[in-house]
Amino acid sequence: MQLYFCAGINSEFFFLNEEESRHCISVLRHKKGDIIHIVDGAGGFYKAEIINDDKKNCEVKVIEKQTEYGRRNYQLHIAIAPTKNIERFEWFLEKATEIGIDEITPVICEHSERKEVKPERLNKVLVAAMKQSLKAYLPKLNPAIKFQDFISQKNSLQKFLCSCDVEKNNSLKQFYTKDSDVLFLVGPEGDFSKQEITFAEANGYKTISLGESRLRTETTGAHVCSLISFLNS
Repeated sequence: MQLYFCAGINSEFFFLNEEESRHCISVLRHKKGDIIHIVDGAGGFYKAEIINDDKKNCEVKVIEKQTEYGRRNYQLHIAIAPTKNIERFEWFLEKATEIGIDEITPVICEHSERKEVKPERLNKVLVAAMKQSLKAYLPKLNPAIKFQDFISQKNSLQKFLCSCDVEKNNSLKQFYTKDSDVLFLVGPEGDFSKQEITFAEANGYKTISLGESRLRTETTGAHVCSLISFLNS
């Protein structure tokens, strides 16, 4: 199944944007009368008929709609330091979306080598991964924020910090409550500083270990997605 993306669908008739129209009509050779499937990034899954096969402004008519398509029993937010090599960060976004994630916040830490990210490119990675993995929810990508500012924000989620510098028996399974919304902090290549860990713990974060192996930042993020999915299965 090939999925197309259109945000903010609010009527029976609507248009795909130019990029999606071109892919649908020019690349995959769909034509008027064909049935295609579309997601809106907010849980809506649509079966639609092409009524105007314009390659720049394809118009469709909704035949069938499902809401909360593929909705999970938990919400996962990962605040993660962008990697020096941006392709590794894009890999994380892709795999996290495929496995299941709801919100991502790039955090700039004391040991961060990359201080900024370009959201336009990263959002394209998220959209492509959502469509490829047949999901109807598009993860929210927040603006980059300094570590101290992010930690100071108040929220009621279960909160964990992943660090290499912690007892190996301090595992996630001990502390995570099934079906609970959860927030994880994942640090940069040089890990969090001791001051950052202390500050996070003072603000309600539980420091955990993910095992004996030392994982890359992007691997840690993807591993967390898998663990939470497994613990909620």
